[in-house]
Amino acid sequence: MEFTDSSLGFLPRENPRVSTPPPLLACPFNFFPLMLAFVLRRLFQAVIVMIAVAFFAFMLFQYVGDPVVFLLGQDARPEQIAQLRTDLGLDQPFFIQFVHFLGNAVQGEFGLSLRQGAKVSRLIAERFPATLELSLVAAVLALVVGVPMGVYAALKRGTFVSQLFMTVSLLGVSLPTFLIGILLILFFSVMLGWFPSFGRGEVQTLGWWSTGLLTRDGWHHIVLPAITLAIFQLTLITRLVRSEMLEVLRTDYIKFARARGLSSHAIHFGHALKNTLVPVITIIGLQLGTLIAFSIITEAVFQWPGMGLLFIQAVTFADVPVMAAYLCLVALIFVVINLVVDLLYFVVDPRLRVGHTGGH
Repeated sequence: MEFTDSSLGFLPRENPRVSTPPPLLACPFNFFPLMLAFVLRRLFQAVIVMIAVAFFAFMLFQYVGDPVVFLLGQDARPEQIAQLRTDLGLDQPFFIQFVHFLGNAVQGEFGLSLRQGAKVSRLIAERFPATLELSLVAAVLALVVGVPMGVYAALKRGTFVSQLFMTVSLLGVSLPTFLIGILLILFFSVMLGWFPSFGRGEVQTLGWWSTGLLTRDGWHHIVLPAITLAIFQLTLITRLVRSEMLEVLRTDYIKFARARGLSSHAIHFGHALKNTLVPVITIIGLQLGTLIAFSIITEAVFQWPGMGLLFIQAVTFADVPVMAAYLCLVALIFVVINLVVDLLYFVVDPRLRVGHTGGH
């Protein structure tokens, strides 16, 4: 470093021969400690959330009926009730019961179903593949149809097709899911007879997993439920992609790309669409959890043998262990999806890494 005269005194002047150290983000080795700290922080938050959800699930056992009465019936003798309460650990203090419940929940054990007398973990394992299968098909359908509709509506504003897409999306957001399912059954099952109105169809078993996506009859049965479940998410993705695309097209770097003479295709799909999909990642990820959690109505309408239908039956009969297991499982799905989305955001969006490096 050299010094030179100035009216303000001696000011330092950078020596051009001395190389400037690269910024913190330029070094790939700095990315991994940041990622590790980010993951640990998110995992800690996830554990706190799951403990809170487990507490609310445990409260169901305390205030929604007495499991001893459900198991023994109203005619049980007092000594039988006292013995069973001791065997189940219900005579212990509240905190001790919660710790035992938390330990069993970590192992996936929620006791026996009060209605069916089977282990709740086995019931969930039997029903979960059907719900996940339906949710994934609905999510793929919403993504494959919703993103192109949103892009077209943004690039072709004012055209008849664009206005039609926005009208359909408004209807999809406004109509309740059960009404959409009933209308689809009425039109495609009752009037036309193209698709079955209930059930999962023929399934194949792969170990403990069952799937209907490997059979033609399974695909035939999943069409109407998947469309019903995907309609709301499809319209949401369409409107979100359209608004984000319009916002990105107004930015300066898109104007600069046009000034450089890039083709419209390169600008729209090489630059604008990539930046449009960054905030959409969060919505799509969380919507998958929403599809799993709120497939209850669709499964009830189409009698789809998934977790949603199991939960409806559990609520009807006050089957508290099944209700608690469903609540904890859905919360775990949301937490895992949210963690994955956060990690994708951290990798895709460099601004988050900049924020963690002290503002460089």
